[in-house]
Amino acid sequence: MEKQAGRTSSKQGPESIANEVMKLILPITTAVASTKKGLMELVHRLGFAALDELLEVDAEQVAGKKGARRTERTHNRWGTTIGALTFGGRRVQVTRPRVRSTVDGEVALPMWELLSEVDPMSERVMQQAVLGVSTRRYADSLEGLPDGIGTRGTSKSEVSRKLVGKTKVRLREFLGRRLEALSLVAIFIDGIEVAGASVVIALGVEGDGTKVPLGLWQGSTENSTLCISLLHDLVTRGLALDGRMLFVIDGGKGLRKALTDVFGDAAVVQRCQVHKRRNVKEHVSVARRVYVQRQMNLAYRSQSAKVARGRLKQLASWLENNGEPDAAASVREGLEETLMVHKLGLPPTLRKTLATTNPIENMNGTIRRVSRNVKRWHPGPSQMIKRWVALGIVEAQGRFRRIKGHKDLAKLRDTLRAQGAMVDQQEQLA
Repeated sequence: MEKQAGRTSSKQGPESIANEVMKLILPITTAVASTKKGLMELVHRLGFAALDELLEVDAEQVAGKKGARRTERTHNRWGTTIGALTFGGRRVQVTRPRVRSTVDGEVALPMWELLSEVDPMSERVMQQAVLGVSTRRYADSLEGLPDGIGTRGTSKSEVSRKLVGKTKVRLREFLGRRLEALSLVAIFIDGIEVAGASVVIALGVEGDGTKVPLGLWQGSTENSTLCISLLHDLVTRGLALDGRMLFVIDGGKGLRKALTDVFGDAAVVQRCQVHKRRNVKEHVSVARRVYVQRQMNLAYRSQSAKVARGRLKQLASWLENNGEPDAAASVREGLEETLMVHKLGLPPTLRKTLATTNPIENMNGTIRRVSRNVKRWHPGPSQMIKRWVALGIVEAQGRFRRIKGHKDLAKLRDTLRAQGAMVDQQEQLA
């Protein structure tokens, strides 16, 4: 009885174990935090000391050493003053030497001018915004500075101005970028909703599988006028079609019409199979959705366009015979263009990649994540939505990978060229 009691008393519950672990971990984490804080303070102090040394050397090169006599003096020391430089994501007060010319008054020191022109704060503000830091909490996200260092420029309004200015620059760079140097084999065009507005994004694929954002436009792919402007903008910025090119689109009628109006037969269109499944699902009754989706998946996984076409037509007939005429019409609408990658005879991996607009979805996910950081959008039409979408695109581009099946893109290019040559030959004979 005593042994049993002894064994029972020696047992520890989860709470006791957790307390013991915390007793061990807490001193370690406290020491790490203290060490980190002390290390950052040391780094900052060394940085300010190095800056003082650079400015002093700069002053010596212009006016000579302090107290040194010079027979032919052209500049004189003129005390010091307080200036501001960007350091650690904010503007900090720095004491700098002043130099005065014996003829023209005060002279700007070259090092100070150089450091004043650099504005890493705007880049830091943008990086913090991408990470989800609000303009109100920006100052709290920065590392601490040594005591006695005056700072400014971290107020909500100042940070907001920096962010707006930086995103405007990024938007201009993105929308104005020339496209002549690109050698594209395919272009994905899809729409995304941001802050209740539709934004159309174009993503190109080069011959080695590299993804390149081409542009963005506010509006819907159902609007043919907007889509024509979108495509004309790409052409104006240097987009050249080397024969035929594959366009993978979401199925918007306006975009489809715009491709024909701008590029004619040079645009080979693949309708996104994911969007097609989604559209059919909306028209079919709930009880039959699983079966219909399974049949469409089997059709799109077929190795040949003939087999896929047969399965889709059979499904459309079944739907029509079972009181689902709208769903049947949706299956038949654009059926041939949903099978374009099959008709091109592409290898399975590349065919799967180019059958949908999924390669652009990863970028769209980053755009959604970044734009969620905005709590208040400006009402009415503005550049704000475009600026944040461009910011999301730039953020996503840094993590782009080549598309799956990129080793077979040469086959796609050769097939498109062969088709184009055949069409040209037929037109000449006609």
